[in-house]
Amino acid sequence: MGVWLNQDDYIRNLKRIILCFLIVYMALLVGTDQDFYSLLGVSKTASSREIRQAFKKLALKLHPDKNPNNPNAHGDFLKINRAYEVLKDEDLRKKYDKYGEKGLEDNQGGQYESWNYYRYDFGIYDDDPEIITLERREFDAAVNSGELWFVNFYSPGCSHCHDLAPTWRDFAKEVDGLLRIGAVNCGDDRMLCRMKGVNSYPSLFIFQSGMAPVKYHGDRSKESLVSFAMQHVRSTVTELWTGNFVNSIQTAFAAGIGWLITFCSKGGDCLTSQTRLRLSGMLFLNSLDAKEIYLEVIHNLPDFELLSANTLEDRLAHHRWLLFFQFGKNENSNDPELKKLKTLLKNDHIQVGRFDCSSAPDMCSNLYVFQPSLAVFKGQGTKEYEIHHGKKILYDILAFAKESVNSHVTTLGPQNFPASDKEPWLVDFFAPWCPPCRALLPELRRASNLLYGQLKFGTLDCTVHEGLCNMYNIQAYPTTVVFNQSNIHEYEGHHSAEQILEFIEDLMNPSVVSLTPTTFNELVTQRKHNEVWMVDFYSPWCHPCQILMPEWKRMARTLTGLINVGSIDCQQYHSFCAQENVQRYPEIRFYPPKSNKAYQYHSYNGWNRDAYSLRVWGLGFLPQVSTDLTPQTFSEKVLQGKTHWVIDFYAPWCGPCQNFAPEFELLARMIKGKVKAGKVDCQAYAQTCQKAGIRAYPTVKFYFYERAKRNFREEQINTRDAKAIAALIKEKLETLQNEGKRSKDEL
Repeated sequence: MGVWLNQDDYIRNLKRIILCFLIVYMALLVGTDQDFYSLLGVSKTASSREIRQAFKKLALKLHPDKNPNNPNAHGDFLKINRAYEVLKDEDLRKKYDKYGEKGLEDNQGGQYESWNYYRYDFGIYDDDPEIITLERREFDAAVNSGELWFVNFYSPGCSHCHDLAPTWRDFAKEVDGLLRIGAVNCGDDRMLCRMKGVNSYPSLFIFQSGMAPVKYHGDRSKESLVSFAMQHVRSTVTELWTGNFVNSIQTAFAAGIGWLITFCSKGGDCLTSQTRLRLSGMLFLNSLDAKEIYLEVIHNLPDFELLSANTLEDRLAHHRWLLFFQFGKNENSNDPELKKLKTLLKNDHIQVGRFDCSSAPDMCSNLYVFQPSLAVFKGQGTKEYEIHHGKKILYDILAFAKESVNSHVTTLGPQNFPASDKEPWLVDFFAPWCPPCRALLPELRRASNLLYGQLKFGTLDCTVHEGLCNMYNIQAYPTTVVFNQSNIHEYEGHHSAEQILEFIEDLMNPSVVSLTPTTFNELVTQRKHNEVWMVDFYSPWCHPCQILMPEWKRMARTLTGLINVGSIDCQQYHSFCAQENVQRYPEIRFYPPKSNKAYQYHSYNGWNRDAYSLRVWGLGFLPQVSTDLTPQTFSEKVLQGKTHWVIDFYAPWCGPCQNFAPEFELLARMIKGKVKAGKVDCQAYAQTCQKAGIRAYPTVKFYFYERAKRNFREEQINTRDAKAIAALIKEKLETLQNEGKRSKDEL
């Protein structure tokens, strides 16, 4: 039975339907989580500094301390805090860009600081244009660029750091143009500060390329800081007089060097009264402020040489060049400081020039240059070159030029893409706007030097070559792939030169056995009585599995000879994995030495799936090789014996001791037959440890017997890495052996 509606009823019902739809739509919209970039109000291209500034602004506004009457304040702040924690970290940011929040399952945040922290302690120097906040990925490139740097290593919670801040800002303004003033937040970059030997705050260091850093120990006044900094400024003033005037100027002109001369009255200040007017008139300056004179002089320096289309190939084939590409007008004149490049790159034998693409568009198109940019050509014409994708500022360009010209990374396109090349290639698919991509490029250059002759390196800009990237199903940036003839391997590890090297080594000598149902039965199920296995059951589509794989391979390399490591693809062998009762991915199992018990294994239920945590877990199942010592056996076997011992002094309640225990067992296996390994429980035998001079747990000591001198000695070992300890012991044993040979020769 039908119901007829008049026009008014129809319109009223239609309005109700539309209203209901809008309510449902708005509810869905509100309930949908924003992505991390939207939460902070930044673009995907945002730099670390922009992300910090955006988060700080939101933190001061939305912090629960400032919104006590808002029941949602805590939850809302956790969201922006989580977004910041992920986006500030290059590795987490790349995982998020590639996998979304699914890729961050092992990295859950949930804590934040008080409002006062964000107001006073967070990013102290982020808003100061004269002070450059340096991060780990750019630090070495900056301080080795050839410019002079004075860097303040500080901690946000340090009161002395806050006391210094106003003076450091005034000092930075005072010396602006003479040297670079930097700051490193050791709260955010603990690893960088530790690597630079910083153990107190604030620590102030001068960095000069090719020289050891110099620490400042004076008082923290602006005058003292200026005096110290000026001692390291290399510029000089030549005093001209009648006897050297003509010769000095002609010599400089012949070398292409200009002069800035002030004319002084005898015994007077060079920049007073009439002399000031004379200098001002000669330079056409309206002011004699040092900075304005500097900018005027820089502006009047000659521009870089303009290369012609006819001679470009020939010029690039015989010299190394840093080349600016322009389209019509000279865009490089926007930053007068770049004119320093010619002088700063002279010792590296890099010439600086420019090329107008409007005069030869086909030539630039063949080089994949479609907008103003710069590139390094490595002395082989246009065959080997690299386009710069970093900041268009002096120190970043300097670092790029010096790194690139000595590395083996080249820019790729359809014409030279190594799809069917017989030699292996590592190709980085990237987008210039992507910060993790830009962070990877210096690491690729380092890796290309480490693997020179074994692997070629290239970069492909997916914003320019979209079709080629689509062909290889590139869905996130950066994506790093190794092409080895018909084999293609995607790199999923952290973006550092060392870990790229590990990945390549693993391709050549796999540390993980790829198991099938047949080989699993032969190698694992029917393993020998003294063999043990760790197996990763995974599926290629599983994001946590993808994140685990590089860590799994890294762990396997450290366990070579101790634990066999394998993996099995449960997408390919689904029935087998179901038969093995694998109900989730990744499923990590340890298969201990065979016993009379039925089919046995241990499943990993730990929170962290990194190489270190997995290795500690696996080693914990191995039988103990080291010897537990009592006061009597320590005295008889170690102190009164004639064999070498390495001893772990520990306490059962000590967390670091518990973490070190599997590492010490690994060491015991590595040095078995050469040096004995022992453990002393300092809770049970406190007096023994006190006599041995033990003040902290764990403490590792090497006790060695010098047969040539019939003498017994001991040395404390400060590292907690089994391989490093084994290397130190090996070096010491070789020294003892050489000393023994010399003693025999003398006799």
